[in-house]
Amino acid sequence: MLKPTIFREYDIRGVADQELLDPDIQDLGRGIGTYLQRHSGKKIALGRDTRLSSERLRNALAQGLVESGCDVIDVGVGPTPLLYYAVVHLKATGGVMITGSHNPPEYNGFKVVSGPSTIYGAAIQEIRQIIERKDFEKGAGKASAADVATPYVDEVAAQFQFARRVKVVADAGNGTAGPVMHRVFEKLNVDATELFFEMDGHFPNHHPDPTVPEFIKKLIETVRASGAELGVAFDGDADRIGAVDEKGNVLWGDQLMTIYAREILTRKPGATFIGEVKCSQVMYDEIKRLGGNPIMYRTGHSLIKAKMKEVHAELAGEMSGHMFFADRYYGFDDALYAACRLIEIVAKSGKPLSAQLEGLPQMVSTPEIRFDCSDQIKFDVVKRVAERFKKTHQVVDIDGARVLFPQGWGLVRASNTQPVLVLRFEATNQKLLDGYRKEIETALSEAMAAVNAAG
Repeated sequence: MLKPTIFREYDIRGVADQELLDPDIQDLGRGIGTYLQRHSGKKIALGRDTRLSSERLRNALAQGLVESGCDVIDVGVGPTPLLYYAVVHLKATGGVMITGSHNPPEYNGFKVVSGPSTIYGAAIQEIRQIIERKDFEKGAGKASAADVATPYVDEVAAQFQFARRVKVVADAGNGTAGPVMHRVFEKLNVDATELFFEMDGHFPNHHPDPTVPEFIKKLIETVRASGAELGVAFDGDADRIGAVDEKGNVLWGDQLMTIYAREILTRKPGATFIGEVKCSQVMYDEIKRLGGNPIMYRTGHSLIKAKMKEVHAELAGEMSGHMFFADRYYGFDDALYAACRLIEIVAKSGKPLSAQLEGLPQMVSTPEIRFDCSDQIKFDVVKRVAERFKKTHQVVDIDGARVLFPQGWGLVRASNTQPVLVLRFEATNQKLLDGYRKEIETALSEAMAAVNAAG
């Protein structure tokens, strides 16, 4: 029996060998197949990442999908954006990507596409309820396979004609980006140094999360040593990008958003952009200064994709490195495509990556700070922190509590994917930052104590 806790806000995820057992995953396939047939149709693209458990999960899930009556097209091992592309290219009515994303190697999970976009929230709970009631459609679907990497590589590479040869280092972290990115690079005017492009579900060199500086040390060293103009890195399933400039400095998601937005606004004045609650105020202010329309929204790839369609945004992005281009592209998060857009900006400007952030105010900020907090209490803790600060401060509560201070802000939000609270702080100087952080962390400790005491 599948644990209810694996049905999360925007995907289905658990420890593969404990929580995702074959008979249960067959039922999950029946449940997803039933949901998709009732909401979009029965032609389903199926992809998987390179994790050791992914092939086993593919076999069990595909069996359930076919038994529910779905026609399953297996697109093989590849990046999550390749699965999203497959849904468009094959004119499928839905899709499932088997991936543990950036989680530790023992995890795996499922991202479900219905119609043109990934499902979240109530839709994921609907699949859980279908399984619990055993309310399955029955049929005899067909299973087939398709190569979508070749048309994907051709279509992405055809967008880019770099005016000059750019020297770039790319780190695929032994995830799924390597083989496909290599094929894209072969078609582009780049001098590329490729790190860890061989797919290996053991992730022998480093954990594939490009937003953690510790995991991109080799990228930073290689960029500095080789005289490259930029470095890019990908997470395990290649829907999130990391980047470093020619000096080896890390560029965070909001800084990349600012660079992309500046370029888009030269062509599309007044364009709308979506950031999330962890993004710097500098990004929102710069987009506004350039005549754009910045919107602050909730964290989560499925939530952001839905919001993009609603407000017709040209680009959305998250601190985690998800970049969603509707400008010139399909609107889904694709780190390989985002890397090409970044190289294009560097090539066109004639300047290295660091120069793309010229003229922005210098703020002091923290990376994401994670506090362990059980799934059972994490939302209640955040709610208490928000209520406390609303008495004295302006609080943005669209996703957690973003507390606005005179010269900065502090955020507390509950992760939708892990039993943790995520904090982030920004201020005009270190002393103010330390003060804001202390104020919020004190409130957080007191809220956790109160929730635990209430039992």
